[in-house]
Amino acid sequence: MMRKQKSLLTRIGDAMEAAKDKTQEAGASLRKRVEEVASAASREAGKTRTAVKRKARTATASVERNAKAAEAGARKAFGKAQRTVKSKARTIEADATRAVGKAKRAVKSKVRAAATGAKKAAGKVERAMSPKKPAPKRKITAKSALKKGVAKVKTAARKTSAAVTKAAEGVARKPAKRTARKKAAAKKSKV
Repeated sequence: MMRKQKSLLTRIGDAMEAAKDKTQEAGASLRKRVEEVASAASREAGKTRTAVKRKARTATASVERNAKAAEAGARKAFGKAQRTVKSKARTIEADATRAVGKAKRAVKSKVRAAATGAKKAAGKVERAMSPKKPAPKRKITAKSALKKGVAKVKTAARKTSAAVTKAAEGVARKPAKRTARKKAAAKKSKV
C-alpha cells in the first residue's frame, strides 16, 4: 500500500514536473512570440515615422517653394504697377507742360497783336491831330527819288504783310454759330 502511494505520488510529482516544464516552455515560446511581435511593431512604427517625416519635409519644401513663387509674382506685379503709374504721370506732366507752353505763346501773340494795333491807332491819332505843314519845295534829285521809291516799296510791303496776317487770322477763327432765327428760317424753308 505504501508502495502504491509512493508510486502515485511519484507519478503526480513527475506529472507536475512535466507540466511545469511544459508551462516554462510555453511561457518561453509565448515570450519569444511577444518579443517578435513587439520588434515587428517597433520596426513598422519606425518605418511609419520615417515616412511621415519624409512627407512632412516634402510638404514643407513645397509650401516654401509656392510661397517664394507667390512672393516673386507679387513683387513683379507691384513693380509693373509702379512703372505704369510713373509712365502715366510723366505723360500727364508732359501734356500739361505742352498745354501751358501753347497757352503762353497764344497769350504773347495776342498781346503783341494788341500792342501793334494800339501803336497804329496812336500813330493815326497823332497824325490826325498834328497840323499839316506845307511841304517845302525841293529839287528832285536822283538820291531823293531813290529814297522816296524805297519808302513806297516798304510801305506797300508792310500793308501787304498786315493784309496777309489779317486774312490768316480770319481763316483761323471758328465760324460763327447760327442764331435761333436763322435756324428757324432754315427749318421753315425745308418744310
